[in-house]
Amino acid sequence: MLPGILQALPFALFGASLALALDVTVPLSPPATANRIAGDHVSFSLEQDRWLDWSGTTSRNDFFFNTLDNLRQLSGVPPQIRIGANSQDRTNFNPGIDFVQTTFPAPSKNVPYPEASSIVTENFPDTRVIWGLNLGQNNLTAGYLVSQSITKAFELPEVRQNGIVLDGMIIGNEPDLFPVNGHRPSGYSVSQYISEWKAIASNVTTTLKITSSSNTKFWGAAFAASSHSNNGFSPQALFYQGLLTSPPGSLISTISQHAYSGSFCEGNGALLQDLMTKAYIRGNLSRFAPDIAATRAQNLDYVMGETNSFACHGTPGVSNVGGAALWTLDYLLYGAQVGISRIFFHQGIGFKYNLIQPVALTRSPLDATPLSSPLPPHVQPQYYAAILAAEAIGPSGSTRVSELSVGDARISGYAFYEGNALVRAVFINSLAFYAGDKPETRRSTRINLSFNGSQAGGSVKSFTVKRLDIPHADGETGLKWGGITYETSNGRPQGQSQTTKVDVSIGFDLRATEAVLLSFNR
Repeated sequence: MLPGILQALPFALFGASLALALDVTVPLSPPATANRIAGDHVSFSLEQDRWLDWSGTTSRNDFFFNTLDNLRQLSGVPPQIRIGANSQDRTNFNPGIDFVQTTFPAPSKNVPYPEASSIVTENFPDTRVIWGLNLGQNNLTAGYLVSQSITKAFELPEVRQNGIVLDGMIIGNEPDLFPVNGHRPSGYSVSQYISEWKAIASNVTTTLKITSSSNTKFWGAAFAASSHSNNGFSPQALFYQGLLTSPPGSLISTISQHAYSGSFCEGNGALLQDLMTKAYIRGNLSRFAPDIAATRAQNLDYVMGETNSFACHGTPGVSNVGGAALWTLDYLLYGAQVGISRIFFHQGIGFKYNLIQPVALTRSPLDATPLSSPLPPHVQPQYYAAILAAEAIGPSGSTRVSELSVGDARISGYAFYEGNALVRAVFINSLAFYAGDKPETRRSTRINLSFNGSQAGGSVKSFTVKRLDIPHADGETGLKWGGITYETSNGRPQGQSQTTKVDVSIGFDLRATEAVLLSFNR
């Protein structure tokens, strides 16, 4: 008998390493650390050069509309859309052009779909936007003409009737990089930027009808990085040097900053597990804490106005795979925890890190090789993170979120509250399970929940589990949200919803490379 026990022991220990247990306490009422999270917390930043591909010209791009409408149905509001980025500082206005005229550099292996080097536009689409004005060329006349066209577009009766509004105007994109990209000489300073910003803003304020009581306001900064101090390019420097006390500066409602988790501009690879790691995500966002605090002290809103995994459109095999969906989910929820009002995920035609590819592609978005047949419009893994987040936030308009204390370096947890009541929770296991791994090695953690505090409606008796099933961290397709796929020809969900009701005393299992949404029952 003893030898049999000894023989079985290694297998028992091996099995135990794949099935772990974790105790997590969930407050029944929102703690002081809970922050409001808006229904449009997940928003999008689009390159200005090809934004008509997203919206459509003479007819609507139904695929893109459907993917946005999916989110609206879950959270009650559509994502906000920022149109600008690198190509905004190359955009000029020509009333003789019906839609858009662009000039693109040649594609490369690292950047298969580059931004345009010059753009001429007219006839802006009917959409809710934050619009970017060209500061790179520092042309007062061009800025004035664009502002006239924007005002005309948003005053159309059909635009107003559909509730479409212009939320903000951003003057210049990443001016701290102007000396790098050739817009300004070396030594360009934040004081020079402020002077140029005020000149452009003063020139368009009246045309855009921006006042202290208007819906449309200026958004400031849009910096690629931050000095986090009163020197260099940062929100603190803008405040210290008096931007907000100037007439146009007093009309700033929001500070927007940009952040990426790394760069692929010269083809440097990245480890998928590093991107997904809990500590890596928190480090990339918590560095902005001084900027957020300084901005909130001025009673201004703070958004991450352009962000994604890796700059220069993403890293193949990292930004476009299942593991990136978990990075996206943890990133956007932790962003709310540190005080970021909205996260604008940057998108462009054929970019590797897109949540949505809105049009057919004729060359590979991974390495620019020609495709034998066009790749039709489709969603990518990160889109499932937006769907899960929208469902977790819900349509109440009063949801708050708080990160849970989870004693595991790979597992994150967030509790969601409506009013003073706990309603949902999200758990994310960012341990990578790859296509080359054997199925029996996929680790699973049993999470046992306990609750503290009290709330109206009584204690939690059970919860419903809905799973984001990701076959492999390095897989590009095959994800399902509660049995539903969004990898369809029209972007609409398809399949039979699958959930499981679980008694609180039992707990639930969370596999490596998986996320779950718990809906609590009383």
